[in-house]
Amino acid sequence: MQRLSVRLAAAKHRYEIKIGRRTLPEIGDEIHDCLPHRARRVAVISNLKVLRFYGTQVFKSLRASQYAVWPWLIGDGERYKTLATVQKVLLFLSEAGLERTDAVVALGGGVIGDVVGFAAATYLRGVPFLQVPTTLIAQIDSSVGGKTGVNLPHGKNLVGAFHQPCGVLIDTETLTTLSRRELVSGWCESIKQGAVGSKSLFKQTRDFLEMINANPDTFISPALENLIRSQCAFKAAIVTGDEREAPERTDHLSRRVLNFGHTVGHALESITKYRRFRHGEAVGYGMLVAGHISKDLGLLAASELELLRDTVRLAGSLPAASDLDEGAIMQAILRDKKSVDGRIKWVLLERIGRARIVDGKEITSRLVRSSIRDGLKKSL
Repeated sequence: MQRLSVRLAAAKHRYEIKIGRRTLPEIGDEIHDCLPHRARRVAVISNLKVLRFYGTQVFKSLRASQYAVWPWLIGDGERYKTLATVQKVLLFLSEAGLERTDAVVALGGGVIGDVVGFAAATYLRGVPFLQVPTTLIAQIDSSVGGKTGVNLPHGKNLVGAFHQPCGVLIDTETLTTLSRRELVSGWCESIKQGAVGSKSLFKQTRDFLEMINANPDTFISPALENLIRSQCAFKAAIVTGDEREAPERTDHLSRRVLNFGHTVGHALESITKYRRFRHGEAVGYGMLVAGHISKDLGLLAASELELLRDTVRLAGSLPAASDLDEGAIMQAILRDKKSVDGRIKWVLLERIGRARIVDGKEITSRLVRSSIRDGLKKSL
């Protein structure tokens, strides 16, 4: 098992990310190790699909560690990432009699982690929760960093809280049950982190994609665990330096750089009512649009944009997007929650591995529209 420690000085909080094969049977020990006190009850929040795969071994481990287990299911998919779902979870936690010394487990993908994390942040003004991500995108991104929240009709993640987990337990075996599209979604987020993180992380991601495209049998391997650890290490380093995404930060180590591809990606999800794209698929297109803006501003070389496009292509095919209305995308972009002083702060690229935050006043609507056309003009 690989281990990675996350230390947040401002919050005086520390937790470990543990990565390996068949780690789920150790969840009982993990709860015991990561809590500062002895819990009596553990609420496990998941969805039916995930619980059918992993519920038995999770419950067995928790009960073997003498915890009373309280399971609860929410719907599967982005459309359940709402305040109504959070309310149901909160009522369940109250009916289960959870106390501040007890714990909540988020067992599932990014939607589960965001909803459960937000509920854990607000129930009794904050109870410990363990992230147990079962999708690639959750393992390398959303389970690390403490951002929790839900969507409103006007956009994604407009309501939420910062609530750090007590630990993250990653079992790479769970990735074998994912659909092709879920994996593509995760690979797009992996590419995003490499694109803004470092050339070495981008290369490690691309090399792994080339390897599994040539030989799918090499997927579950030490190389995968190493890649997930590298991805988590990058995310943890950014979060440690800028836990709450300080608005005044505009440097390349700002937490805001993690939003590369998300301005357009969130817009695509919103205007299609979260039914056409997986999150990472939308981010894949968003990266290409941001790449075109970067190139047309003279920041990014054409060869670097082509390298980005080719790597997104390695991740797998994306749903068609060229039929979407430009005007609707532009309106959704204007509602982006990352606006400061009424203007979008675009995350662009100077080169692969180096991001730059650019004020929206430097980018004309004509350039955005043309970049949307170029970025979405054909399915990858």
